[in-house]
Amino acid sequence: MKDLKVTVITATWNSAATLRDTMESVLGQTYPNVEHIVVDGGSVDGTLDIVRELEPRYRGRLRYVSEPDRGLYDAMNKGIRMATGDVVGILNSDDFYTSGDILSSVVSAFSDDDRLDAVYGDIHFVDGGDLKKCVRYYSSKPFHRRWMRFGFMPAHPSFYCRRNVYEQYGAFDLAYKVAADFECLLRLIFIHRIRTRYLPIDFVTMRTGGTSTNGMASHRQILDDHQLAFKRNGVYSNVLFECLRYVYKIGEIIEYRINNR
Repeated sequence: MKDLKVTVITATWNSAATLRDTMESVLGQTYPNVEHIVVDGGSVDGTLDIVRELEPRYRGRLRYVSEPDRGLYDAMNKGIRMATGDVVGILNSDDFYTSGDILSSVVSAFSDDDRLDAVYGDIHFVDGGDLKKCVRYYSSKPFHRRWMRFGFMPAHPSFYCRRNVYEQYGAFDLAYKVAADFECLLRLIFIHRIRTRYLPIDFVTMRTGGTSTNGMASHRQILDDHQLAFKRNGVYSNVLFECLRYVYKIGEIIEYRINNR
């Protein structure tokens, strides 16, 4: 396996309740050449105490900064600028890797194909009070770039991209309040047609209640952000197309619950 370096970026802000699980899951990865960058927005709840406590176990592979920022996507952009890895991924501060071999699988895919720009896979959501209780499984297997007109995208927490792709095409646009990740993938995958591959593995365990899964107001903002992304990137779509995505998501949840009674 080629010794590619992977940078994992975690944005934090008052994340003391969940960050330990996130960092422990990075430390538990079997692939050794991993750089973990924690970009903190000026937490006051003990987040940095956890970072400093776990820092010695990284043996020089952890970098962190704490200062005011303009929100989640600004922190992610800062992490990408700090990154020195060949491949970059995002691990949110309330999420954690589902198993210890995720990054090994990512590196194997890139090592097998020098032309590959990015990989993605599956994730699952859990109840915050019971991390073993899966409430939704999100598979990226059916994804095709043409689906992006309907608001679909690969599961962003499973998206690992060569750093030079971000350098060439840009990362997150702060004009989007809650869906800058969608606009970024629309630009990379739909507009610039980067080479991607689906990996049939469950990358990340996500707690419900994040920015993009929290309430009707958030979903309304997602729709607004998506329509702006289509307009600015010259991609034809409309709100009706977007509504079909919610029908699909409801069916996905119902199917999962039926199959896992």
